[in-house]
Amino acid sequence: MSEKVDHVAASDVEADHHPDKTSTAPGALDDTYALYSADDVIDPEEARRVLHKIDWHILPLLCGTYLMQYLDKSSINFASVFHLQEGTHLHGQQYAWLSSIFYFGYLVAQYPAGYAMQRLPIAKFIGVTILTWGMLIITTPACKNFAGIATNRFLLGVTEAVVNPGFVLVLSSWWTQAEQPIRLVTYYCMNGVAGIIGGLLGYAVGHITTGLQQWQYVFLIFGSISIAWSVVFLLFMPDLPSSTRFLSQREKVVAVERVAANRQGVKNKTFQQYQVWQFAKDPKTWILFFMSIAAQIPNAAQGSFTSLILKGFGFTTLQTQYYQMPGNAVQIISLLLSGWISSRWPNMRCVCMIVGNVICIAAAAALVALPTDAKWGRLVSLWLCSCQSVGFALSLTLVSSNVAGYTKKQLTGAALFVGYCVGNIIGPQTFRDKEAPLYHSAYIAILVGYTAKTVLVGVLYFYMWSVNKARDRAAAADGLSSAVDEKQAIENGMHDMTELDNKGFRYVL
Repeated sequence: MSEKVDHVAASDVEADHHPDKTSTAPGALDDTYALYSADDVIDPEEARRVLHKIDWHILPLLCGTYLMQYLDKSSINFASVFHLQEGTHLHGQQYAWLSSIFYFGYLVAQYPAGYAMQRLPIAKFIGVTILTWGMLIITTPACKNFAGIATNRFLLGVTEAVVNPGFVLVLSSWWTQAEQPIRLVTYYCMNGVAGIIGGLLGYAVGHITTGLQQWQYVFLIFGSISIAWSVVFLLFMPDLPSSTRFLSQREKVVAVERVAANRQGVKNKTFQQYQVWQFAKDPKTWILFFMSIAAQIPNAAQGSFTSLILKGFGFTTLQTQYYQMPGNAVQIISLLLSGWISSRWPNMRCVCMIVGNVICIAAAAALVALPTDAKWGRLVSLWLCSCQSVGFALSLTLVSSNVAGYTKKQLTGAALFVGYCVGNIIGPQTFRDKEAPLYHSAYIAILVGYTAKTVLVGVLYFYMWSVNKARDRAAAADGLSSAVDEKQAIENGMHDMTELDNKGFRYVL
């Protein structure tokens, strides 16, 4: 243990300009530090066995939750062609406002949810929110006017706001930086799977001719499944590697040692005030924030208006349900391919994001320029816009891999999702009711959003690349070997040091 003490002392010296973040300060140690040993050497085969267990236990729970989240928040899209507007007496822009109001709730909940996830058992907290939003969905058929369904959507946004930032924290608690992209896109592509399942369920609902109104069945089915899933999640999802039941004591040590190499630690329940100031001053915070706004303005087309857009192209009600599926397939394939490339080759995340964005720019330009009677060309362009998920999904891995200090990480994740909310609030308002079914202003907004996002990804890449180069030069000037630099960086990470202070930290590009 003498080597660990030496590294603790080294981190104290580096942090002496922030007395409240030294390694001897109360709450400085990671919650899993008792399992961490700076001298422990993990056998690669043992690490692979533990990774296999984690993948088969944790990843399906994340995938199932993400699938249900997307189904539930997109339920109004599937219900919209089954006379939801008439059933809830909506008119004018009120349907568009239902999409925006959801993200007002999402926005309001971001920072309270982030604080709660730092202080409370994260898996239990997420599980309770799944149960709550399932109850909200299943009660939606009782809404008979705009005020009722708007309140329902606002509260749905509040509860679903926990999942995305929560999963960013979960991701960095269980998987190494190199492993994160393929795992994140695996659960993120559940959006596409949900779109296919939702289309099939919508097609089935379209054949119901008795009982309740057709739009009501959509919410009853989705809500029932979510409530059942919340029980599964609460029973089987652990809060931390140190508290899991599916790993032995030795395997828990291996799980913590694996992610210690991220130089970020796992979890710290103490809210670090100095990390708030670092979060506010960090250029990455604001690049990611504006990148998220630009990314999500086009998202309204995919989330809430696809059925109405397809109906505007001239397709029948039932055709609008199954013609959404190829776009969802594009989303799944593009996500898995980008995740595999990012995991297979180092520093390819920003490159994959830019490639996905360029495809979206071309597709959006076609939506703007193609004549209205070219419905098949416009349909294919709409499908290709599903590549937009590549950019946003990989931006989440940039937070999970490139932000250290638990308080700073959850604040940065919350900032990204504040931008996510702002973009999703703006996006539906570009679909002007008076322009239906052509929505020309919306297509222009989609094109502008994709273009701005591409430029910001380039800016972020250049910033992180330049910091990495500067730190490499500084380490070489100090005569530090890469092994010594990395070992000290890992120890600093287990003491909740941020990536800005931890000079051994290198950004993943």
